[in-house]
Amino acid sequence: MSDILAMTAVAARQALDNKSISAVELTEAYIKAGQDTSENNAYVLTTPDKAMDMAKASDARLARGDAGLLEGIPIGVKDMFCTKGVETTASSRILKGFVPTYESTVTQNLWQDGAVMLGKINCDEFAMGSANETSAFGAVINPWTASDGPLKGKALTPGGSSGGSAAVMAARSALLAPGTDTGGSIRQPAAFCGLVGLKPTYGRCSRLGIVAFASSLDQAGPITRDVADCALMMTSMASYDKGDSTSIDAPMPDLMAALSKARNEGVKNMRIGIPDEYTIDGMPEQIVTLWEQGRQWLEDAGAICVPVSLPHTKYALPAYYIIAPAEASSNLARYDGVRYGQRVEGATLDEMYAKTRGAGFGDEVKRRILIGTYVLSAGYYDAYYIKAQKIRRLIQNDFHQVFSDVDALLTPSTPSAAFALGDEDKDPVSMFLNDVFTVPANLAGIPAISVPAGLSSDGLPLGLQLIAPALREDTLIEGAAMLEKAAGFDHVASGAAS
Repeated sequence: MSDILAMTAVAARQALDNKSISAVELTEAYIKAGQDTSENNAYVLTTPDKAMDMAKASDARLARGDAGLLEGIPIGVKDMFCTKGVETTASSRILKGFVPTYESTVTQNLWQDGAVMLGKINCDEFAMGSANETSAFGAVINPWTASDGPLKGKALTPGGSSGGSAAVMAARSALLAPGTDTGGSIRQPAAFCGLVGLKPTYGRCSRLGIVAFASSLDQAGPITRDVADCALMMTSMASYDKGDSTSIDAPMPDLMAALSKARNEGVKNMRIGIPDEYTIDGMPEQIVTLWEQGRQWLEDAGAICVPVSLPHTKYALPAYYIIAPAEASSNLARYDGVRYGQRVEGATLDEMYAKTRGAGFGDEVKRRILIGTYVLSAGYYDAYYIKAQKIRRLIQNDFHQVFSDVDALLTPSTPSAAFALGDEDKDPVSMFLNDVFTVPANLAGIPAISVPAGLSSDGLPLGLQLIAPALREDTLIEGAAMLEKAAGFDHVASGAAS
């Protein structure tokens, strides 16, 4: 089974096409891998019977020569995506028992391309968190363990909010996993788990059927083992959707062609900006060293790296933690126990509302709802929310100006490697700082990718991030492929299934 689990999605598709393995065999291997790594708490619900039915259907299409892009590939689905007939809770008590009667557009695209559903994956409650500790189902454990230092022997976070998606990928209990990224929730977990994570341009993937956190920031994207799998999955996930008013009606660049170009021609003459403002106080030396190494790799491959300035970057986190909670406060007002999900009875309607929301929401969700309600309230709306939106515009303008001179930006993905579960749970501000390198791309609505590039001093994955102009996912794939080749990251988590 180890040979099967070691295959990338691209390799598995080739094996399925040449009949060296069947979709049923592949799916059975991943079902068992999920059972063998269940101590990670990454799956909140498994669907083995559904998976086997879908695998059999894939084998039939493969036999007819009618295979889709992801035919027979077993995937886990973050619990933020509505899945028809399968419980969807956003890892919250308040949505317990909610079984959607419709499919999210992203997952529908994946099923139409032949993907096989293994189950629903744990995440931070309503995608609010950076450590996957706010879930009503309990924390997810990173399959990676420290080889040395103070973290040795401790359970580590896989990051968040898509920590469960990253954990199943690192544990080899899914071959692909879609995530959602509001402020870094794909890229940070990918970096913590030695994976590739792509947040596409806002509007590239439909938000229809994704449980909303912050509507102007949320975007679905892939978490994969390598850049080739990322290009493959992104091609399937993206589509224009009339059902989503924020969906972009623009053709997706040929990402597989971009990958081939990078492998054959490198990144000669690509201009890469190194933002001065991403050097922050107290940043670990190993992060600084890796960043410099990434710059050197790109230059060795023919890229031209130049210093650039994004002067309003320092305001990105404060602006984000005003805008995101404000939108969350509005979006989560719908969860009141009236039509679906958990209900706690009360003597009056208002009491029922209060008891339901009090029992159904976790502490972090409550914190963000209260922050959001405060900044939207009379007397504070102009002082906080409007000002944050003005700062967002300045950040967007910074990127626009910089991209008139460079093709992409290179930054660290995270300010540290994975930390121990519980280390930052009691300090919300410390937790928020994990998003310092990822949030600006969300505020600007531009694509960004994290690529595994090395190990920390205690043997944990570290990632590098590339940021590109809107709709230039092909540029990201080209640069990421080059970084991937140079880094040669082939490490496997100690907790991976075999």
